[in-house]
Amino acid sequence: MLNIVILAAGLGKRMQSSLPKVLHPIAGKPMLAHVLDNARRLDPDRIVVVVGHGADQVRQAFADQPGVTFALQEPQQGTGHAVQLAAPWLLQGRSDADVTLVLYGDVPLVQADTMARLVEARAAGMAVLTQKVDDPAGYGRIVRDAGGRIRRIVEHKDAAPEELAILEVNTGILAVPTAWLKTALPRIDNRNAQGEYYLTDLIGLAAADGVAVNSAQPGADWETMGVNSRAQQAQVERVWQGEQARRLLDQGVTLADPARLDVRGTLTCGRDVFIDVGCVIEGDVALADGVRIGPFCVLKNASVGAGTQIDAYTHVQDAVVADEARIGPYARLRPGADIGPQAHVGNFVEIKKSVLGRGSKANHLAYIGDATVGERVNIGAGTITCNYDGVNKHRTIIEDDAFIGSDTQLVAPVTVGKGATLGAGTTLTRDAPENQLTLSRAAQKSVPGWKRPTKKQP
Repeated sequence: MLNIVILAAGLGKRMQSSLPKVLHPIAGKPMLAHVLDNARRLDPDRIVVVVGHGADQVRQAFADQPGVTFALQEPQQGTGHAVQLAAPWLLQGRSDADVTLVLYGDVPLVQADTMARLVEARAAGMAVLTQKVDDPAGYGRIVRDAGGRIRRIVEHKDAAPEELAILEVNTGILAVPTAWLKTALPRIDNRNAQGEYYLTDLIGLAAADGVAVNSAQPGADWETMGVNSRAQQAQVERVWQGEQARRLLDQGVTLADPARLDVRGTLTCGRDVFIDVGCVIEGDVALADGVRIGPFCVLKNASVGAGTQIDAYTHVQDAVVADEARIGPYARLRPGADIGPQAHVGNFVEIKKSVLGRGSKANHLAYIGDATVGERVNIGAGTITCNYDGVNKHRTIIEDDAFIGSDTQLVAPVTVGKGATLGAGTTLTRDAPENQLTLSRAAQKSVPGWKRPTKKQP
């Protein structure tokens, strides 16, 4: 059986925030969510999250997570104390292979491959994830004997001068036999500079009990970066964004500047995709072959078809765009927008919960809401669908090959027939018949002798 314990009880005082530290985001989702997502890839039998400061907020944030048990650490008396409180929930069979993996909610980037490698390195004993660093200040040092075996971990504040010179440090991440862990936890004491129960004391106990202590290293140095301050949060954010950019480049995506892309979700790209600077990707976004995204666009939960071009400063949210369409610049596709092949949505056009058919165009300054627009329809500048009566939403239907003149208001529910033309400035309140011109305008008149008012002099 595989148990995973995630320590998430810390206050995060240096964050200067009322939000629990593990709920602060990296790449658009809480740090703890990153740890949980990677942990689940190991298919564990039990996940226990140890909460403390802001416990109710953390529980609420992950209330919909199946298979997660919460243990409360109050007061917080160290990492060893936290795992002691999780111990009653750890599953244990009759096999020596039962293992508990200890992770940290404020170390969000540890990858599943590294977790699996640590569990495998445990062999018949336990394993600790270690790392060699140029500046080990503040880290617990890995103390090995003459044969290279790990004998103990000494915290920085408790280290002797010769121990401070050690460059191999403890990341805090452990894989421990569950049965032995339950017997060892009560033997941890708090006789140290901090007066806390250190989980790292397990190493010395293992050596005394004849339990082998092995080690593994992370796949990348950035995996073990922790977050204790806003500065560290920003640093981890940029490191992770850089890693996502690198993966996109390896897949053949062209990024105008890899340092100016933010992926806060999942981005799937086809071949020959180009993404310009300053773009933000949120939720699940799929870009098909040949898609080009202009600068400073925001895409959230969107699907974009092959050969489509999205120009600068366009927002696309919960929308679908088909092949060879042209969107923007400065366009906004809101939830429910469904843009057909070869359609055009131009500058300052907003579309919500509407279908725009193949080859149809709304190129300037329009609002289309709760509408079904057929194929090859032209929608002139200043057109709006008046879909809301103050209480209910109503639908507008514009059939194939219709032409909607500029500055037209379509008061839903209303239908524009196939091939119909609406004259500029029309306010349509009844259905417009097929293949006819429909317009509604006040009679134009000129007033002879009229003079423009002038400003009165004081």
